[in-house]
Amino acid sequence: MTRFKLTIEYDGAPYSGWQRQDGQPTVQGELERAASALEEVPVQIFGAGRTDAGVHALGQVAHVDMIKDLRPDTVRDALNHHLGNNPISVLYAETVNDDFEARFGAIERTYLYRLIDRRPPLALDRGRIWRVPQSLNVTRMDKAAQVLIGPHDFTTFRDVQCQAKTPMRTLDEIRISRVGEEIHLFFSARSYLHRQVRSITGSLVEIGTGKWGPEDLQQALQACDRSACGPVAPAHGLYLNTVCY
Repeated sequence: MTRFKLTIEYDGAPYSGWQRQDGQPTVQGELERAASALEEVPVQIFGAGRTDAGVHALGQVAHVDMIKDLRPDTVRDALNHHLGNNPISVLYAETVNDDFEARFGAIERTYLYRLIDRRPPLALDRGRIWRVPQSLNVTRMDKAAQVLIGPHDFTTFRDVQCQAKTPMRTLDEIRISRVGEEIHLFFSARSYLHRQVRSITGSLVEIGTGKWGPEDLQQALQACDRSACGPVAPAHGLYLNTVCY
């Protein structure tokens, strides 16, 4: 038996998130179906992290144990074949040691949130970027976001259904910049709370529009109260970017 590390991209729009769910289309479920067709026996795939319904991935990582003696490129191509028309692509397959764990071995996960501040509706990127129909002050957003760096109680930016044992998390980096016509929000941390990135993003947009001042973000953080959070950003602008080991 050989363990493979898989790097995967996907469009999250058709799926009820990463995690396998009975009766619901999920990314993990489709990958396991493809792997089971290849192996001709039931196969489990383990991801580095769960993404919510509608969230995309540029570099999700998973591991899978394969019984057949196959080259990594054969595993990649065969999985993509069995995935069929699913908007899921295995970019790389690599052999790894048997103790490699996609979830527990990760030391950093980065997320990208894509925004565009324009009034006309999107034609080509609908469902992949959050369109805010008014100008955003990116400099104000980036400066305000820095109060979130480091270890904090992120209760305010934690979904009420979050199952994490503690609201304490450490954000290593938040960077906000214009990239062409888009605004990119880059987040780096070892782990996140449920909907933490989307909650923070929505609050930062309030700063960008001028509805909030920079001090309001710090007050929201210190409140440790979910009701102090701004509107939660929609799922379709969020991408799991990279997972590092």
